[in-house]
Amino acid sequence: MTSQALAIEHSWSHRSGQMAKGLITALALGGALAMAQATPAFAQERPATFADLAELVSPSVVNITTSTVVAGRTGPQGIVPEGSPFEDFFNDLENDPRDEQRRSSALGSGFVISADGYIVTNNHVIEGADEIEIEFFPGEGQPSELLEAELVGTDPNTDIAVLKVEYEDPLEFVAFGDSNAVGSRVGDWVMAMGNPLGQGFSVSAGIVSARNRALQGTYDDYIQTDAAINRGNSGGPLFNMDGDVIGVNTAILSPNGGSIGIGFAMSSEVVTNVVDQLIEFGETRRGWLGVRIQDVTPDMVEAIDGLAEARGALVTDVPAGPAEDAGMVSGDVITVFDGVAIENTRELVKIVGNSPVGKEVPVTVLRNGDESDLIVVLGRRETSEAVAFPEETPEEEAPEEANILGLTLSPITDELIEQFSISSDEGLVITAIDPDSEAASKGLVEGDLITEAGQQKVASVEDFETRITEARDAGRKSLLLLVRRGGDPRFVALSLEEE
Repeated sequence: MTSQALAIEHSWSHRSGQMAKGLITALALGGALAMAQATPAFAQERPATFADLAELVSPSVVNITTSTVVAGRTGPQGIVPEGSPFEDFFNDLENDPRDEQRRSSALGSGFVISADGYIVTNNHVIEGADEIEIEFFPGEGQPSELLEAELVGTDPNTDIAVLKVEYEDPLEFVAFGDSNAVGSRVGDWVMAMGNPLGQGFSVSAGIVSARNRALQGTYDDYIQTDAAINRGNSGGPLFNMDGDVIGVNTAILSPNGGSIGIGFAMSSEVVTNVVDQLIEFGETRRGWLGVRIQDVTPDMVEAIDGLAEARGALVTDVPAGPAEDAGMVSGDVITVFDGVAIENTRELVKIVGNSPVGKEVPVTVLRNGDESDLIVVLGRRETSEAVAFPEETPEEEAPEEANILGLTLSPITDELIEQFSISSDEGLVITAIDPDSEAASKGLVEGDLITEAGQQKVASVEDFETRITEARDAGRKSLLLLVRRGGDPRFVALSLEEE
């Protein structure tokens, strides 16, 4: 890794007063011509021009200007005696125009999705703005004046916002397309429109470079493209060749803040659901299953009855809520949700979040080697998740220590609660660990709390030893532990061949 590390950046709005500077470099195209001649079948599929498409969709693309009141500099406060030689100096400071409030402007992009004036953009384009104004692409029948926009709703989790403008005539608008259909495949042509670097409306074209990219968010599903996306393009549309919006341009990967051909647009599959909820409710209302989960790793497969491969979502905790009401328990592996086979936790979180609140969903779980079918009535994540995991009052257990599988284990005591900030009253505390053990290599540390072994609760060293004996008698080579650190649970499989 060089000292000039790559960093993921939002294509943040271009602040007023900043000037885009750069060199225009001419590129030789002789080699490209020879390549096209050598592969005529593929060259024939390349669009001869993007002009017709740009002309068709441009009336629906908008520039977004926001302004925010910024407090001015506060001058020295105090009183000087009348006639003092410093009187004029302090009077000048108190009347400094920099002390007054001023407005900071920013630019971004967006697009109209309905004739009555709903507009989609990025949340970071309008976040904190006091005023939002919309400028339309110049053309016949288009609003020539700036229109003031009202904020309908935002979703920081997907960086999407919806605005509304009022105009006497119906507005030109574009429709969302299917980001999973033909036209959105890796290698398909796409076109981006927006207001890069505050230079006004412009068009750039490229291909879909990759799909299903995750950057930092829980609901991330980005389309990666090499179509030029720069600061100020944020919130603009990414079109397929049919003129449908398959993504909202949101972020770039760049060492310098400018486009290097790695841009990201949030897929229409995610955006459409968010936009519908923001228009209807002014906020998002995502489905909530009511569990904590983790991916199944290859070393866990042998330790879980009935699991043939590392797939599904392993349930680590089930607080009071929809999953508990349906009979789900810690240690269940969710294999099917609402008819969809679950490969990993990311897929499950996305499907659950896109499901309506209150929907009755069939869920298949693997438990003790058998599949069970449950019916879960989904709750609402925004109102339920924060209160789903209340802290428990710890109680002191009789001390008893033992060295097992490279771990020194002890029941919970008041001293250990204070030392390691433990918030549970059940399980065994790791008070020491052999640095050469498998447990250490898998990330276990002093202060971790083991609450289950072999998918059964453990409250004493004797319980833990019993689980080991049972696993060995069943011919198992590893033991599955449920470990909590700072209240967050995860499963770890330890080999039983060390002892």
